[in-house]
Amino acid sequence: MLLGIVRRMLSMALTLFGVSVVIFVVLRLLPGNAVTASLGVSAGLLTHAQLAALNHFYGVGQPAIEQFFSWLGSTLSGNLGVSLASREPVSTLVGQPLLVTLELAAVAMVLGVLIGVGFGMVGAIRPGRWPDDVGQGVSVVGLAIPSFVIGTGLVTFLSSTFHYFPSSQGYVSFLQDPWLNLQQIFFPALTLSLGIGAAIMRTTRAAVLEVSGLNFTRTARGKGVSTQALVWRHLFLNALVPIVTMSGIQLGYLLGGTVIVEQIFVLPGLGRLLVSSINNRDFPVVQSVTLIFATGFVVVNMLVDVLYTIIDPRTRSR
Repeated sequence: MLLGIVRRMLSMALTLFGVSVVIFVVLRLLPGNAVTASLGVSAGLLTHAQLAALNHFYGVGQPAIEQFFSWLGSTLSGNLGVSLASREPVSTLVGQPLLVTLELAAVAMVLGVLIGVGFGMVGAIRPGRWPDDVGQGVSVVGLAIPSFVIGTGLVTFLSSTFHYFPSSQGYVSFLQDPWLNLQQIFFPALTLSLGIGAAIMRTTRAAVLEVSGLNFTRTARGKGVSTQALVWRHLFLNALVPIVTMSGIQLGYLLGGTVIVEQIFVLPGLGRLLVSSINNRDFPVVQSVTLIFATGFVVVNMLVDVLYTIIDPRTRSR
């Protein structure tokens, strides 16, 4: 098991290195740089000497390979660099937004698992009945309608019908005002959780239905095992691996999928910071935020792999 964890960590390091290369290259393919983004059309009035001085000041005049390894080495040492737009340390800029995004992702994931496992178990235990039909309807809505459409509709409905939009008061942390914070987080989390819950619900339903047709399940029924023990000890636990797999995948995508929802609900998370930094060509911030999202995705997948060995001992030899 320990060797497996080491192999996964090495694989994670290689993946993150590849991601960092892709991030760096893609950003350099965008038109303009920090100088043109900050000066706009006025950049065309600069002399060659002035433009060279500004490129050196912003660190964009160095060769690309030198810029990449300089950024990578600083990142590995814990220094995310300095924002080209605000001249503040990137680690300071991403601190509070990271907490907002993590809180949003955590609440959305909890709601998604509750929706997915709840409707999935009910639908698998009593297929074809009205609770199963409701769950299937929820899954169709969650999978067919993009989160930004659901979020926009929810904001419009709440604000126009009930004149209710908690984020209009400005974001507050949980420690400052727990009740207002939960109101500001709940609706964007609900928006994200519908898509998560839909995927988990379909996986749960299919996995439990498959397990319910196996021989050991029929044997348990024949021995008179109680319904509660049959459902949770025999069906749910033996269907847990695909449920955990899908939940891990959804959580990984969720970390990067908050970008648009944070914009819609005016949450000062990493998503809004990423959008504004792209507009400003603030490469250090964009690179750091994107790498944070990628790291979260890779770490979640590694934790899911480790969790497999706990749930299913047969995977420990792989």
